[in-house]
Parts: sequence; C-alpha cells; structure tokens
Amino acid sequence: MAKIQELLEGRDDRIDYDEIKSRFPWIIQRDQKCILSPDSDGLLCGLFMSHMLDWKVKGFYDGKVMVLENGVSASECIFLDMDVFRRNIKSVGHHMVLYNKNTMPENWGNYDNCIQANNLRGYDCLHDFRLKYPLATIHLLIGILGSGLQIKIPESAICPLLFTDGTFNVLFSYPENVLNWLRYLRADEGQNPLKTIFENEKYSVFKLMQAMDEFFRSRDEISIPNERGDRLRISNTDGIPSNIERVANSYIINNDAVTRIVRFIQMMGTLTGWNYKPGSWAWSNLALHRFTKGSFENDKNSINGPNIKAFLQTNPLSWAITSRLNLEYTLEQPDTMTYP
Repeated sequence: MAKIQELLEGRDDRIDYDEIKSRFPWIIQRDQKCILSPDSDGLLCGLFMSHMLDWKVKGFYDGKVMVLENGVSASECIFLDMDVFRRNIKSVGHHMVLYNKNTMPENWGNYDNCIQANNLRGYDCLHDFRLKYPLATIHLLIGILGSGLQIKIPESAICPLLFTDGTFNVLFSYPENVLNWLRYLRADEGQNPLKTIFENEKYSVFKLMQAMDEFFRSRDEISIPNERGDRLRISNTDGIPSNIERVANSYIINNDAVTRIVRFIQMMGTLTGWNYKPGSWAWSNLALHRFTKGSFENDKNSINGPNIKAFLQTNPLSWAITSRLNLEYTLEQPDTMTYP
C-alpha cells in the first residue's frame, strides 16, 4: 500500500469559494428552511446558519427517521450534514459516496444540488479513500460563508468546533490528510475564519487537552444513560422512532429530549457566540417519516463496481461508504419524503 505522502503528491488544489456560491447560490441566501442531522455537527450547522443568515430549522433526519414541520416540503429545505441523492433536494455533506470516478453512474446528476466535500475534489472510494474529507460539515460551512461575510471565531469556540465529528481525534491520527484539506479550504489565509480554529497559538497540546476535558464534562452533565448530551436521538438502532410522541394529528419531540438538547445547543451558542433563537427551531407540529436503513455488511454484499451499479438502481435516498468493506444506505420506504 502506498504511503499517504505519496498519495498526496500533486494534491495542491484549492477550493474556489466564489464558484461554490455561484453554483449553489442558496447557501448564502437568508431565511432558508433547513433539516439537520441530529448530532453535534448538524446541530452546530443549524445554530450557525440560524445566527448568520436567519435560517429556520424545520426538522431532523438520521437516515432511519425524519421529522418535518407539518405543511413544509422537503424540497423547500436544505439538508445540513447529510448528502441527499435527489436532484430536487438541496444538501450539504461530506461522506464518501462515489465508488469509481472512472465509471460515473448514469444518475449521478442526482447530486447536482449537493455541496459535497469529496465530490468537489473528485475523490472516490477506489482511488482516494485514505484521502477523504476528515473534518465536519460545520467547517465547510464556515469556510464558504467566511469568504464573503465577517465571521469572528472566539477562542471559546475552538473546543466545540474540534469536538464535533471527532475532529480532535483525526487531527493527530491523520495529520498529513488534515493539513492537505486545511490548505484546500484555504484555512492558512489570513481572513479565513478557519485559521482561528486550526492555527490558534493559545493552545499547547496540554492546554487543549485540559480545555477538551472541561468541554466533555459539560457535555456529560447533559447526558443520560444511553443518550449522549450532544445528540438528539430520534430513532433506535432498529429504526423505531425514539423521543417522538403523537399528539392529535401530528408529532412532537418529547419535552425531556428537547430540554436536554436545547441545553447543549445553548452551551454551544455561549461558546461560539451564535445565538440560539427558540422560535427558529421546530420541536412540535411535526410529520413523521420512516425509512429503511441497511448496509452492504448486513446484506452480505461486497463493494465492487457491479454491486454499486445494482445498488444505485434502487434509487437510494442517501448513503455513505464507511469503509472499503461497507456501505450504509437509506431507502425511501415504507414512507417517502413530501416533495413534488
């Protein structure tokens, strides 16, 4: 196997933020509706976009369950921290989704409305898996918006922004790839707000460990058995909805779960300076959609060209190649999303 330094040779491309904003103008438009993944990355994305551009959080999607405010169509919303394989759905994500760039799928245009970190660089599983995007969706969003807006990242925001999606683990496990992606995102340029996060001179390794320890303790104060404080659980491993209750003809996220996750969001807001706006987050009057979650591993299916081609013919809603041996996916059944 080639050394990662060899794989990175010649990978000196840089993102063109102006081209991104021209191709996906909705990413910088105000007052958009959005649907979040219910983990720390998705919640940070919602908090950030609500604060910066007055976006409204209308629902949550975890690959098994989606709750969406009644009367709102998925096609009106932007999915944050989720790559959705539908041409008429806007989304922003960072999973590895392409198997082989030398044999592009016929229906790959389904990603035309998706800002997808690995797809931006033409990275695929077969040739580039070790070079896949190592950060979180929030970092990509900060880079895009920071190319046109004045965004000040306080030092207190560094811990939550290194915590999310296990970024702090990746920094030292895969430094070569992280440094290459930071260069791609232009984090080394003076006006880029990512520079404050990743080139901050205040934190020695020891001080960063201390700060992260304090952050973990604050997160754990919100946690309960089987539910971490940094995640809103909306389904169990078997796909059964969790923390969701039916009230009359609609659904709500139950009060205990909302109380816990709002505590976490407010903690993140205090550290980042991004204001939590209660009226911009939908916790009630929701429609419930249940989907089918599966994986190649459970299907006893190998990742190869013919199997990927057959898989894409099932018209999956979303998926992620999580390793060279496994792909996790969502099929739009028994329910479908509400869109034209």
